[in-house]
Amino acid sequence: MNEERIVNRYEEKQAKHCGGYAMLLADILLFLASVAGIVFGCIFLAGETEIALGLVLLLGGILLLLAAIFLLPGFRVLNPNEAAVLTLFGKYYGTIKEDGFFWTNPFCASVNPGSERTSVSLGSGGANITLGGGASKVSLKAMTLNNEKQTVNDERGNPIIIGTIVIWRVVDTTKAVFNVQNYKTFLSTQCDSATRNIARMYPYDLMEEDSVGEKTLRGSSQEIADMMKQDLQERVAMAGLEVLEVRITHLSYAPEIAAAMLQRQQAEAVVAARKKIVEGAVGMVEMALEQLDEKRTVNLDEERKAAMVSNLLVVLCGNKDAQPIVNSGSIY
Repeated sequence: MNEERIVNRYEEKQAKHCGGYAMLLADILLFLASVAGIVFGCIFLAGETEIALGLVLLLGGILLLLAAIFLLPGFRVLNPNEAAVLTLFGKYYGTIKEDGFFWTNPFCASVNPGSERTSVSLGSGGANITLGGGASKVSLKAMTLNNEKQTVNDERGNPIIIGTIVIWRVVDTTKAVFNVQNYKTFLSTQCDSATRNIARMYPYDLMEEDSVGEKTLRGSSQEIADMMKQDLQERVAMAGLEVLEVRITHLSYAPEIAAAMLQRQQAEAVVAARKKIVEGAVGMVEMALEQLDEKRTVNLDEERKAAMVSNLLVVLCGNKDAQPIVNSGSIY
């Protein structure tokens, strides 16, 4: 109960804001008025006449200039499918999801944990690459997560390599910003967990002892991907993310068993091909015996029929072309 209350502590609300162009015009007028006050104040002070008025104008001009500068941080520009999550002195102030030019409280700060910079070290040479960072706005666009290939065990314990791609977007900015440390990293981690959780429930492929119609990772890839999507959606709901689609981009046996599984598949293919050849050869032999009996071309006893069947099966089922032997004498 406490965990649920903490997760839903902040509800997304509209931040107070006004049109940016009107405030820009007001800021420009304040700046011009401050310049005029400072200039005329200096003139009066230099002429040593009406010093009090000069001091008032100078002080007023300085105050107007400070006010004009104070208003500048409140201007914000949002592009389509972008949002600004604002905080005021550590408190959630509101969210702006409209696109355009706005002015809001200058003390408000934009928060976006997904823009935090991540440093990745390459090898032992000490070279670093900095990823992400710099954007204070939360993107509401559909984005793609290309999850790296990972080795998991299927239902039979065979190690397989599987890779997935996730199409996702932010739907609740407050949950994405305040409920998790970094919603992009959180999504990647949960994607790994969901992939492992679903992949271990099904075999890579059907075996001879399996029932027909059983789901497999290779034969039911779309159904497995839909199950991954549902599982992943449940995991990232607390972060305000919506999973639009999950696709399996790579699926193979791990290198340590790939050769053995390839031999098994080749053996199954050879057996299936031989079975088809034998079925066809038996049908051809039956047809030949029936036509010989119907047309009474030659009368064969059971022993000769057996020899004929044996010879025909050898010819039809052999891997190499048969070498015929012509019998110039009697067959009896």
